[in-house]
Amino acid sequence: MDWLIEPFELALQQRALLGGSLAAVALALVGTWVVIRGMTFLGDALVHGVIPGIALATLFDFNPLIGAAAAAAVMIFGVNLVHRQTTFSEDTGIGLLFVGMLAIGVILISRTASYSGNLTTILFGDALGVSLGDIAALGLIAAVTLVVSVVLYRPFLVLSFNEQKAQVLGLRPRVAHIAMLTLITLAIVGSFQTVGTLLVFGMLVGPPATAALLVRRVPLMMAIAVLVGISSVVIGLLVSFHANTSGSATIAVTPIVMFFTVLAGRTLASRTRRSSPVPA
Repeated sequence: MDWLIEPFELALQQRALLGGSLAAVALALVGTWVVIRGMTFLGDALVHGVIPGIALATLFDFNPLIGAAAAAAVMIFGVNLVHRQTTFSEDTGIGLLFVGMLAIGVILISRTASYSGNLTTILFGDALGVSLGDIAALGLIAAVTLVVSVVLYRPFLVLSFNEQKAQVLGLRPRVAHIAMLTLITLAIVGSFQTVGTLLVFGMLVGPPATAALLVRRVPLMMAIAVLVGISSVVIGLLVSFHANTSGSATIAVTPIVMFFTVLAGRTLASRTRRSSPVPA
């Protein structure tokens, strides 16, 4: 059992475990809505869209959470502007800002003295560098995400399946949509330190997608997604410790491996059932 206990005897590993688990809770809850609504492209764009704000925070030495939140707001505004002012679909605006925001972020980071180090930390995170302040912020974000998901569960649910029906029922789909985007942004912004802006997408989509293979009821999907997310943090930290790999990257790839493992198991089980002889 030493291989299981030894990694978490270190204080930095303990902080990484707690911070990563809180990030996993927030990302799993909002990620469930991302998967159900088919918003993965927008989610990925938001992940990249926060990079310029973090870069500015690095350059001018202010809280990166503030910079990331401001950049995400600009990203959402830009997507809506392109969609409203042109005949293009929302995906066009997302694609344009996806590349533009990422490029601007890298350009800004290139102006810093420690360009390579800052770029690596922002893009790929530093799970072992999580501080007590980061943990407090992640705890608050996870709590807000949980409360809002419960309070706005019905508007979010109806919006995810039928926006017109949400309008007819008086559930104010535009307000619900903005609230959902705010939650997604909040979870992404709070998690970049743990798994990085590029890798956070794996934790945002991987656990809910895995849960969706197993169950159909949304509350149960969220619960399983949270379990998969936290398990990914534990397994990722264990593997990274013993294999001497990047903690953030190992955490991010674990739910993807889980997804394809569950998918393979489900496919094999389905084929086995079809090939089984029908009893006489």
